[in-house]
Amino acid sequence: MQRRNFLGAVTAPLLLARASMASFAGTQATPPTVQRKGRLKQGVTQGVFARGTSFEDCCKEASRLGIKGFDLVAPANWPTLKKYGLVSSMYQPTAGASIANGLNRKENHERIDAGMRAAIDEAVAAGVPNIITFSGNRGAQITDTEGADNCVTFLNNIKGYAEMKGVTICMELLNSKVNHRGYMFDHMAWGVDVMKRVNSPRVKILYDIYHAQIMDGDVVRNIRDNFQWIGHFHTGGNPDRHDIDESQELNYRFIAQAIVDLGFTGFLSHEYSPAMGHDPIAVLDKAIGICDV
Repeated sequence: MQRRNFLGAVTAPLLLARASMASFAGTQATPPTVQRKGRLKQGVTQGVFARGTSFEDCCKEASRLGIKGFDLVAPANWPTLKKYGLVSSMYQPTAGASIANGLNRKENHERIDAGMRAAIDEAVAAGVPNIITFSGNRGAQITDTEGADNCVTFLNNIKGYAEMKGVTICMELLNSKVNHRGYMFDHMAWGVDVMKRVNSPRVKILYDIYHAQIMDGDVVRNIRDNFQWIGHFHTGGNPDRHDIDESQELNYRFIAQAIVDLGFTGFLSHEYSPAMGHDPIAVLDKAIGICDV
């Protein structure tokens, strides 16, 4: 199961994308490159673009708008990223952990370890800085304490290889209230406990702000208090994971400023779906501007 497959189904209509592209073609005008302050490296996921947009067009627009990274891209598309000066900022290997079947179960460890070591090698060869992983879901036969212990065991076993290769493994916080029922790493305190016990510069948390808001709230305080354990950020409006502007409850300009003030050097990647009827490129331009503090 690949992460966020559902996002494509709720992006802006294909007709809007075709209309925008036809407009550009009709005028023969090349939209100008947008200059950014760039204090915060921003990335995207493909769901922020209109359904049906080619990957190359996604990269072209992302680069033009000042984006530096592209999350969750298969290796076959890495050359296209390079063509447009983009980095594959978060790799999800097909042989790695999934949301449902992750590191919290010992029976998964041998399979995931082999896949993750191969993914680390791929990442090094291509200059990919991060690999995503997941705790896995809860179950009747496993407690949160046992699951955390199993995650620590797995990560302690592989952290030396990640440190040697210079690739960061990021375990994602997801909400179990709305989108991912049963997911174990659904509160920041659980993940921080795991990170402290692993204590590696190459094992971090992927702090998804949308999910964190649903489960814990107090987003900026949690970022400040646990900054050393965070390696990557995702954005998304709450509720509904749409545009990150004033139409939803999170103040992303304030959040981005707090992250910049902490000296963060990794990526903050946009992972939302544009609200129905909104121009995805205009929404993305605005989102980047909000976080370009």
